[in-house]
Amino acid sequence: MTGVRLTHIGGPTVLIEFDGWRILTDPTFDPAGRRYAFGWGTSSRKLTGPALAADAVGPIDAVLLSHDHHGDNLDDAGRKLLPSARTVITTESGAARLGGHAVGLTPWSSTRLVRPGLPAIDVSATPCRHGPPLSGPIVGEATGFALAWEGQRHGALWITGDTVLYGGVREVAGRLPVGLALVHLGGVRFPVTGPVRYTMTAREAVELCRAVRPHTVVPVHYEGWQHFRQPPSNARRAFDRAPDVPVRWLDIGAPTDLET
Repeated sequence: MTGVRLTHIGGPTVLIEFDGWRILTDPTFDPAGRRYAFGWGTSSRKLTGPALAADAVGPIDAVLLSHDHHGDNLDDAGRKLLPSARTVITTESGAARLGGHAVGLTPWSSTRLVRPGLPAIDVSATPCRHGPPLSGPIVGEATGFALAWEGQRHGALWITGDTVLYGGVREVAGRLPVGLALVHLGGVRFPVTGPVRYTMTAREAVELCRAVRPHTVVPVHYEGWQHFRQPPSNARRAFDRAPDVPVRWLDIGAPTDLET
């Protein structure tokens, strides 16, 4: 099989299915309405609930968790789901906090997912910086993921994670052929830090994708939260102005088959 089935559940949460594997990114399943504190005077309200409830997702082989310390990437219901997954892959600091069966990766290190009768998946951590220069001690570690398995036609499945556009994330262009890219948008900002952004805008994602040249770009992490400051309509216009970037917007909650 050369394709995958993606179900965008909302925010950064995507169910990835192929060849018997079921992998979930950044589980967020709390209902809308609650305000979450992110530290250092920042907070945000969840505006939209998930398209699927946690108990409707089904069995999960692995959770790819870009970071564990922000409620828009791992909320209470998502945290309760983690023990039911065979493996949780995240940052080194996140794995230390979560314990149990969590595996921590540093940028460009990797681990292998293996199940009898299924193709092995090599999971590599890709660089992220979840804020401006020197913000690491404040915002904490985050990571992206590249998934490679035998039979991919166009290249790895890459998940950017929550990141701004910077040199580390641009390294992917020189190190990996990418077939399908899940790019985290939102242009995250908070009133207390003014114009500083903590994730990419769509314009920045277009710039990144022109360097990486994936076969298909799937935007996620752009709706459902108060601190996502680039409206989805603006993000769509940015991609509309870049016909050379092969974008595919998923209907939230609807399984969609794509090539890798």
